[in-house]
Amino acid sequence: MKTVIVIGAGGRGTRYSDIMADYGEKFKIVAVAEPVDVRRNYIKDKFELSDDTCHLSWEEFLSRPKFADLVVIATMDRQHYAPAMAAIEKGYDILLEKPMSATPEECIEIAKAAKAKGVFVQVCHVLRFTPFFKALKDIIDSGRIGEIIHIQHAEDVGNVHQSHSFVRGNWRNSDESSCMILQKSCHDMDILAWLIGKKCKKVSSFGSLSYFRPENAPEGAPMRCTDGCPHSDTCYYDAVKIYRDQGRDQFYSHMLLKRNEHGTDEEIVELLKTEPYGRCVFHCDNNVVDHQAVNLEFEGGATVSFSMAAFNRGGRYIRVMGTKGEISAKMSKDGFELYDFATRETTHIDIPDAILNDSIDGGHGGGDGGIIKAVAARLDGDTSSKSLCTIEETCRNHLIAFAAEESRVTGKVIDMEEYEKSLGGI
Repeated sequence: MKTVIVIGAGGRGTRYSDIMADYGEKFKIVAVAEPVDVRRNYIKDKFELSDDTCHLSWEEFLSRPKFADLVVIATMDRQHYAPAMAAIEKGYDILLEKPMSATPEECIEIAKAAKAKGVFVQVCHVLRFTPFFKALKDIIDSGRIGEIIHIQHAEDVGNVHQSHSFVRGNWRNSDESSCMILQKSCHDMDILAWLIGKKCKKVSSFGSLSYFRPENAPEGAPMRCTDGCPHSDTCYYDAVKIYRDQGRDQFYSHMLLKRNEHGTDEEIVELLKTEPYGRCVFHCDNNVVDHQAVNLEFEGGATVSFSMAAFNRGGRYIRVMGTKGEISAKMSKDGFELYDFATRETTHIDIPDAILNDSIDGGHGGGDGGIIKAVAARLDGDTSSKSLCTIEETCRNHLIAFAAEESRVTGKVIDMEEYEKSLGGI
C-alpha cells in the first residue's frame, strides 16, 4: 500500500482522492493541505485523518523528512511549481495536475529536477488513460490506416462550461492562472503528439476573446445576474438559471458551493450575490480567448489542425487520415468509424469498456480512474502501460501549447527546436 499526501483538495484533488479510496488496497491518504475548510474537512473525515495531518498549506508537510510515498498536487496552475520542486527535493513521487506550471521555464525546471533526482512524476494528462484514446492509439499503431498524414481535432469547450470556468471562474484570467490553450488544451497537444509518435516541428496559431466582452453586454445589463437583469429570461448565461435551476445537482453548483454536496435554492442565490460565478459574463475581468485555432507540423511531414472554441454544446471530435484509411470519432460515442481505402467500406469499431461521459463530472471518459490505476501499477514496478510517459515527454508536449500562445500573440510561426533551445533545452 502506498501512502499519499494530497495538496489541494478542490475538484481535482478530491476526485483523485475519491478514486484512490476505491483502490483501498493500493493507496492510503495520510495527509491533506487545503486552505478551504469544507474541502480540507471532507478529506479529513473521509480518510479519518488526525488534526496534525491536516493543514492550510503544503509548506509544513514538505519541510518535514519524507513520510509518504506519493504527493498529489492539485493546486491552481500558478501554485504547482513550488510544491512540485519541494516534493522532488524530498524524493517524493508525484501525481501533478495539468498543466505542469504556468510558464515554460518552470515546466522545464520541474522536468530537469525530477530527472536529476530520479523520482517519478506523472502529469495528469488523463485523456491518455481513457478507453477512447487507448483504443484509437492501438488502431493507429496496428498500421490499419497506414501512415498518419493529417489529423483534424476539435475540443468543443461548450458555451456554459466556458462561462463557468473561463469567464467567471478560476481560469478566466491568464495573469492569475494560465493561457487557455495551456490550461484547457495541453491535454490535446499531448494526445496529438502521442498519437503521431513524433516530435512537433512547427506551430502557428490564431485566436482571440471575441464575445465575452463589455461592449457586447445587452443594454441595461447589471454587473450581477442577481441585480435585476432585464434580459434574464432570454440570456443563455443567466447565473440563477445555470447554478440554481439547471445545475443545482451538478458540477457547476458544487464549484459555487465549494463542496461536493447539493445546496438549497436560497443558499445558491445568496452566494451568487457575492461570488464570482454570479457576475454578468460581459462584466468580468476575463482575458483568455474564447476561440483558438492551432496548426502543427511534425517530423516526417504529418500535420494537425486543432480548434478550441466556446460556442457549441461541448465534446471532442477527431478525424485521423492515413495512407490506407481514415478514422472518424466523437469521444462521447461508443466507437469509431473506419473507412478503408482498399474496400471502400466503412466499419464501426467498438471501444472496449467505453465510458461515454467525457465531461469533468463524468471522470473525463474514464481517464480519471484510468490514470490512478496506471499510477498504482507503476508504483508497484509495472511500467507496461503505453499511456504513461516520461516527464521530459510531458514537458516537451507542454511546450507545444506555450508555442501556440506565442504564435497567437506575435503572429509568427514558431520553430519548436529553436523555441526549446531558447529556453535552455529540456
